[in-house]
Amino acid sequence: MELTRRSFLKLAGVTAAAASLTSVGYGKAQAASGERLRIRYTQEFHTICTFCGVGCGIICNVRDGVIVNAEGDPDHPINEGTLCSKGSSISNVSYVFDDKGKPVPNPKRLTNVLYRAPGSGRYEIKDWDWALETIAKRIKDTRDRTLEETAVVDGREVTVNRTNAMGWLGSAFCTGEENYLFHKMARAMGIINIDHCARL
Repeated sequence: MELTRRSFLKLAGVTAAAASLTSVGYGKAQAASGERLRIRYTQEFHTICTFCGVGCGIICNVRDGVIVNAEGDPDHPINEGTLCSKGSSISNVSYVFDDKGKPVPNPKRLTNVLYRAPGSGRYEIKDWDWALETIAKRIKDTRDRTLEETAVVDGREVTVNRTNAMGWLGSAFCTGEENYLFHKMARAMGIINIDHCARL
């Protein structure tokens, strides 16, 4: 059979129509398999991705307090439905799916404070109160020991209240508001070496 332009357009139209109908559930394969949607019986929440300060919109489907699906919000003006690799995996931060498709706690997620003493070759599990108290004490000791109250700038002494002994690294997992507060806290302590893993 000779393929003319008209017959090619007819064939392309029929193929496109069949693909469209199959994608919306009219295919025999999907009906025969009886596969259920992961988002069945879930509650939908519109939120903002927590990984960086861009502010992409995400639609999260939640069942029994567990995010079972996350996808880009097509109505959001920033990302228009697209997500980066970090935003796409936001549902797997706390939970992953087992072989049967059920969400189970992510075995790679750390839930305890791990402390390795100087010179030690192993980690110890510590409680959160001990960790917070130790961190606060070490920050205060370092700041008190290394604080410069004044410095000579252009031949005159000015008040600087800074320390070069500490640095602050922001987190792409924190929200923009949280990073703002962390930045204000670091500046209040006199830290001037401030950076962010995404340089935002």
